[in-house]
Amino acid sequence: MANNNPAHIVLTNVRLSYTHLDKPYSNNGGEPKYSATILVPKTDPANKQKIDAAIRAATARMREKKGNSFPETPKTSVHDGDGVRPSDGQPFGDECKGCWVFTASSKTQPDCRDQYKQPLLDGSELYSGVWAHVGVTFFGYDSGSNKGIGVALDTVMKARDGEPLGGMRASADDDFADIPTTVAAPETAAAGSSTITGYDPNTFAPIYG
Repeated sequence: MANNNPAHIVLTNVRLSYTHLDKPYSNNGGEPKYSATILVPKTDPANKQKIDAAIRAATARMREKKGNSFPETPKTSVHDGDGVRPSDGQPFGDECKGCWVFTASSKTQPDCRDQYKQPLLDGSELYSGVWAHVGVTFFGYDSGSNKGIGVALDTVMKARDGEPLGGMRASADDDFADIPTTVAAPETAAAGSSTITGYDPNTFAPIYG
């Protein structure tokens, strides 16, 4: 059944960063949540139009509930990656350039799919740098003086591989290729012999009986 919530949208061909989709993550001691930072390329204006429409829908819903106490133009979680981070005034990372940036999260694990729309069995497929399609819902919050629009992460579908952000993970084979071994590898037990009956006094290799 289609989701008719006007604050729920599907953004296509976006990039994921700071992914925590296989298990919840606690940021600064807060409540653990599943989350990802979504990088939305500015080259696709349709995605930004969806975001703006969803923010308007979430704002209208909150103003229906709260009246004029909820701002007509609330602060949002969507930021310009070519600008500075609101948290510290420093520029966003290079991966954010040319993108709209926001973080979406959920207390429950999002429904994650592979490129074939099948349930994703390997969480490592959704790494920081991968390209994906995401389903998100914008919602209003009102905690006293803290009022604004947040983003819930509902669904994620892998679109294609991308360059991992932060570089490729190191390979043990590459790192230790030039290091000589100082201990002989354990001998393989003879066929039909799996019980260790002792150890060679000179080499300390196991003796199988």
